[in-house]
Amino acid sequence: MSDWTSLWYVWLILLLVFLLLLCGVSASCIKFCCRKKRLPVETFPRHPCDLAVIGLDSDSTAHSTVT
Repeated sequence: MSDWTSLWYVWLILLLVFLLLLCGVSASCIKFCCRKKRLPVETFPRHPCDLAVIGLDSDSTAHSTVT
């Protein structure tokens, strides 16, 4: 069996994985704390939208001039 201290790249990979996990957990905690303290503010008031629908069938003049 090989000596674990000579496998420096294994320790480097483990250290990088640990640092990535630590950064992810700390970023999640910071995001959760900031979202919890901040009051929800609506930047733009919502307005009702109007939707116009124009129905065309195969017998209409607009359809026959296009085709």
